[in-house]
Amino acid sequence: MTQQRVAIVGDHFMRSDYFERALQEVANGSLEIRSLDLPWPDEPMQHGYATPELHGLKEFMGDPEAIGDFVGDADIFVNHLAPVSGPMLDRLPNLKLIAVSRGGPVNIDMAAARAHGVAVVNTPGRNASAVAEFTIGAILAETRLIRLGHEALRNGAWRGDLYRADVTGEELCEMTVGIIGYGHIGTKVVRLLRPFGCRVLVCDPYVPLSNEDAASGVVQTDLDTLLIESDVVSLHARVTEETTGFIAAPQFARMKPGAYFINTARGPMVDYDALYEALTAGTLRGAMLETFAIEPAPADWPLLKLDSVTLTPHIAGASIKTIKTAASMIAEEVRRHLAGEPYVNPV
Repeated sequence: MTQQRVAIVGDHFMRSDYFERALQEVANGSLEIRSLDLPWPDEPMQHGYATPELHGLKEFMGDPEAIGDFVGDADIFVNHLAPVSGPMLDRLPNLKLIAVSRGGPVNIDMAAARAHGVAVVNTPGRNASAVAEFTIGAILAETRLIRLGHEALRNGAWRGDLYRADVTGEELCEMTVGIIGYGHIGTKVVRLLRPFGCRVLVCDPYVPLSNEDAASGVVQTDLDTLLIESDVVSLHARVTEETTGFIAAPQFARMKPGAYFINTARGPMVDYDALYEALTAGTLRGAMLETFAIEPAPADWPLLKLDSVTLTPHIAGASIKTIKTAASMIAEEVRRHLAGEPYVNPV
């Protein structure tokens, strides 16, 4: 078999050596591999949500000229964050496959890839387990006042008042948790929530409940009902034209007084100014925000200053299992490409 040239562009999370090892295990020496690691997450990526970026691409890192030079004559491009635009593809006549280790290929110009006859595969669900576990931790940190107690002790104060009946909260087994989005992550969050004994509502107009979830008492409903009845609302949808900004002032106004809002999905789906108003007005008791419309979040951003908000720097999907899963999925797609078999996850 003629050797296929593979260019891998990873970073300090999705490291190229993980991909290289996985590829070598399935390729039987038929690959000529060159690798490059970008400085993310030590340096921030570009987002392209708040302002137009390179040819409409989202969440990418790397200079297009330099990335194009590196990919060069490769037949296969294994990628995480590097941008792929139409002008770049004009310079890559040998390229036949882009394997992007993400749930959505937002850094790839898909129209241009189709026009150039380049197949694109991705890795949906690669971080679903990590994000789902993180979400459970976020819910508990909010509802059991873990963050408030931590911050008080860190600042030298003993918050004995957190034990007061008018300050503490209910256990999850007494709550209703609403899950918006029932994809790879949302379904795992539901599965992890069920042993807590809470009532679980799901809103997803495109995906029906599994038989197992339906039999266990999970209820599928519309967004308004979910917002009105939930003590905790957790967002797990994808960013689309339909979902951009769809959690805004009217939605926060419908939420149960004293409810919590959790976002481990993407920032552009949420009107954060409206969330700020809901929190400062006392409509919501708290929020946990893992992602933001602009990343890094500006240091003077008002939500960073509220003591009713827990914040993390977009780390929910960060686990070694995520890396290994993505590398394994990519390797299988490359094996299928070399064997002439159908892809598992064509975009």
